[in-house]
Amino acid sequence: MNRCLQWHLYIHDSYLEVARLAADRRTRLLEIVRRQGFASLPDLAGALEVSESTIRRDLAHLEQQGSTKRTHGGAFYTGPSPQMPHFRHRQESNWSKKKAIAAMAARMIDDADTVLLDGGSTTYELARLLSGRPLQVVTNSLPVANLFSSAPHVDLILIGGYVHTQSGVIYGDYANQMLESLRVRKAVISAAGVNDTGLYNSNHMVATTQRAMVAAAEELIVVADSTKFGHQSLAHICNLSEVNRMVVDHDLDTTWQKNIEEAGVQLTLADDLSTESKTSDTQ
Repeated sequence: MNRCLQWHLYIHDSYLEVARLAADRRTRLLEIVRRQGFASLPDLAGALEVSESTIRRDLAHLEQQGSTKRTHGGAFYTGPSPQMPHFRHRQESNWSKKKAIAAMAARMIDDADTVLLDGGSTTYELARLLSGRPLQVVTNSLPVANLFSSAPHVDLILIGGYVHTQSGVIYGDYANQMLESLRVRKAVISAAGVNDTGLYNSNHMVATTQRAMVAAAEELIVVADSTKFGHQSLAHICNLSEVNRMVVDHDLDTTWQKNIEEAGVQLTLADDLSTESKTSDTQ
């Protein structure tokens, strides 16, 4: 084998090794951001033992894949939600609307708030946006709790009780008793259906726990996409008059918009993020 060929083989093997190391590092980086919801550049550089400039390049690569979103000083996780049946069933349906609703609801949460989050898929999207902020979080959702478990500026309280294996939601008598002893500034809950008589959930036991959440909150914020309106489900959660704010996507029928406002609820419509993205791409 001549020296020229040996040199080319050496270069090729070195390139493959560098690519492998980069892929392994990005996998580890993504897992840290996914687990925490948000991670700072110094923390990532320290954990992976590389420079911040290397982290920036890796984050740019992951952002192109849609797994992270860079922000000042770090990055948020924007990849798929937990691979549980409850989330897999919903990910393809109205997901851009859920993300837009979550982004709008995040503006309603102030730093240092005590906020109660349920286990809905839209609420999970909200939790991902809140995970880097200084908050006191109470939740009955294992996926939501996992997002905040390593967050340095969050005091996390996980409600105990029976765990619904399909969704990771905790409910039942123990959960309800614990909620009865708590008081929070804001509660954010989701619903399987909304009509003139109020909010509904398809699981009677979960609805009972959500009623305890409503009672524990000074302010109730409901996040629901427009497909939920005009429908009811198995169990009633609360009346519309008990809701302070409601965040819905902009496809909500004008009749429903009027009904909600007449019930004394402050309605906020969220723009579809996919539409905003397409608009910005053309500018």
